[in-house]
Amino acid sequence: MKDIKKFLDDEVRKRDIVEELSLSKPDPLLIAREYKDEKVALVSALFAYGRADQIVKFLKTLNFSKLQGGDLKELEERYYRFQNGKDIIALFSALQKIGSLEEIFYEGYKKESSVLDGLSNLITEIQNISTHSSKGYSFLIGKPPKKISGTSPLKRWNLFLRWMVRKDNLDMGLWEKVSKKDLLIPLDTHTFNISQKLGLLNRKTYDLKSVIELTKKLKEFDPEDPIKYDFAIYRVGQEKLI
Repeated sequence: MKDIKKFLDDEVRKRDIVEELSLSKPDPLLIAREYKDEKVALVSALFAYGRADQIVKFLKTLNFSKLQGGDLKELEERYYRFQNGKDIIALFSALQKIGSLEEIFYEGYKKESSVLDGLSNLITEIQNISTHSSKGYSFLIGKPPKKISGTSPLKRWNLFLRWMVRKDNLDMGLWEKVSKKDLLIPLDTHTFNISQKLGLLNRKTYDLKSVIELTKKLKEFDPEDPIKYDFAIYRVGQEKLI
């Protein structure tokens, strides 16, 4: 494991540069960093599924000033994979009405320093604000995590938290009330497969239990900032370095 830790530490140092985010190396964080706003970041993270270049292309078509208020009719013709214009309007409308995302998250998180409790509070609040219902919208927002067993890995939500809580040359660190040591790995197929190949993850099922297991392993490398390895592991998988 010492060799693996050294390999990952080297990858983290090498990739902690703004040049890792560009149109030639697309990532939805590229869009979120343009605005450095928690609501823009949430939209960028929730649409972070599929090909990275297509995600960025779609996000660039959105008028994020509308998150502050105003008519959303211009979004009617927008769509991305499972979401149509009505789904996108519903998300923007909910975020227009909601207050501070950090405060809502913190109300759930603060008692036991649990990001799952924080996410449950935030997702529930967004669901309660919106009356819109569709398969696309349900996929976009997800379900509040009430249990660990058989639950979605919450990749896009944990990605949003990484951007909000961590602070380096990539992550924005816009939130101050949540500790980076409590974050969970934003597990996608790249990090899942590479973590198995590196011997960091034994579990074979892509679910929240795997997220917990991998995060616990990464805490052995850095208990105060285990999720600093996420972007490096993701890029190693994406670039097929292993």
